[in-house]
Amino acid sequence: MPIFEYKCSDCDNEFEELVFDRDECPPCPKCQSANTGKLMSAVRSKVGGFAPDTGGDSGSNAAAPSAPSGCSGCSGGDCSSCG
Repeated sequence: MPIFEYKCSDCDNEFEELVFDRDECPPCPKCQSANTGKLMSAVRSKVGGFAPDTGGDSGSNAAAPSAPSGCSGCSGGDCSSCG
């Protein structure tokens, strides 16, 4: 069941509502007006594995968290002295 964001045209209240019918516009919980409309929401998702928060840049080449490695010159990242 999706949660949608709405805005009341009468009192400018923004609210979220769990709805069963995606075309339904629920009344405003603040003023009870039926004059509400759906807002566009930003979507953020993560697919598989670890991905550090890079401020939304999904194309980042950020290193994975440090892991033990045979290289004593770095913290497990990708460096030229690891061989």
